[in-house]
Amino acid sequence: MATVLLATCAELPEADEDAGVLEAALARLGADARWAVWTDPAVDWSAGLVVLRSTWDYTVDVDRFLGWVEGLDRVANEPKVIAWNTDKLYLRDLADAGVPTVPTAFAAPGDPVPLPQTGQFVLKPSVGAGSRGAGRFEASRSDDARAHAASLHAAGRTILIQPYLDAVDAAGETALIYLDGAFSHAIRKGAMLPETVAHAVDADVLYVEEEISARTPSAAELEVGAAALAAIRDRFGADLLYTRVDLLPSPDGPVVVELELTEPSLFLQYGADAADSFAAAIVARA
Repeated sequence: MATVLLATCAELPEADEDAGVLEAALARLGADARWAVWTDPAVDWSAGLVVLRSTWDYTVDVDRFLGWVEGLDRVANEPKVIAWNTDKLYLRDLADAGVPTVPTAFAAPGDPVPLPQTGQFVLKPSVGAGSRGAGRFEASRSDDARAHAASLHAAGRTILIQPYLDAVDAAGETALIYLDGAFSHAIRKGAMLPETVAHAVDADVLYVEEEISARTPSAAELEVGAAALAAIRDRFGADLLYTRVDLLPSPDGPVVVELELTEPSLFLQYGADAADSFAAAIVARA
């Protein structure tokens, strides 16, 4: 019997909205699957394959989280993947690999922050989840943006500066979900950054609520998703247990805004047989 430890956080001991369908799918395959809080010292993490799921508080102490992942005997996705993906500096690597990405500038603590002179733009921390620390600003209100940037730098965060792609207001964001390297399904997320609102990096919330619905991706979106998967295979030498490619519409076509390889919601209920496919891939690795 395969033993699987589904890692979550203390705020969500029974995990996210995928929990029920995933538990049922694993049970159908005879797996012994249980949820465990990653910060719980009483858990025997050597008991089976650890699958990272809703460990959404990791950004509070990312070094502790990465050390915990590195110390696990068996974990998916692998520690080297997690170490790369928990810092959005990976967007540089994707762009260098030829994957269409949102144009991004970076400013480490102590560096000047190159704010755009026109239009709207986004500031967000390079290590962050659930839109915490992200803000949308008008170039004409640069004082607000500089205050937010100062708060991010004061928290020790490197800042990403990106144009706000306003087509998302109508079209929404597309998330492509891949299981074991194969496309499974897609969802639409509504725009998550109201104008002039910045989410505090240290807010006492795990994530900003999302508006989710099923989506059929376009051929152009699937092409960008395939490019992102190819870059992952080139970098890590294999397909991953799970991959989520988040896309925004731009004047030049869809672009990657985030590559979710650490602890993404996979929205399994939106894909036919997605939970069974995910469970089968987990059991094969366990």
